[in-house]
Amino acid sequence: MKSFFRLTRFAALLCLTGWLGQAAAHAAPKGTSGAIVIVFKDGHRQTISLTDIDRVEFAGGSSPASDDTFNSRVPSRGRYVGKWECGDGQGNNFYITLNDDGTAFRSIGDVRGHWEYVDGEARATWDDGRQDAIRKFGSQYFKFAYGEGKSFTDEPDNVTRAHNTTAGPV
Repeated sequence: MKSFFRLTRFAALLCLTGWLGQAAAHAAPKGTSGAIVIVFKDGHRQTISLTDIDRVEFAGGSSPASDDTFNSRVPSRGRYVGKWECGDGQGNNFYITLNDDGTAFRSIGDVRGHWEYVDGEARATWDDGRQDAIRKFGSQYFKFAYGEGKSFTDEPDNVTRAHNTTAGPV
């Protein structure tokens, strides 16, 4: 009977040793500060240095999972909400207000409309048939104006700088 208990304890010790060895093998390597470790469903791991990552995107989404502080190239939808001062292409300024609920207002002609966040830009469609897009290039924003009947991929009627004067809900 004693030999049975010894054998059982020995087997349990072997299992525990094997389990601890597996846990140690799956632990992140030392010196991975500033790195991300991705664990796949099959159990293998991949370590990637954060200095090699430009941005993180998740499949199935319409935009990168980021905001302006993490990724300077693609602003979040919330970055466009607010009151934008824009040029009209004739040397004058006007305002485009983009509300969080998707409604929009243009001060030239007091026109209402709606806007959408598409491919990292704000696209406003006005009740008079015109359209404006606010896009980021580098660290600056620009307003692209499109006349009635044009699409956002056509040649714009004018392009001027745009500046969000409120940077938040109006």
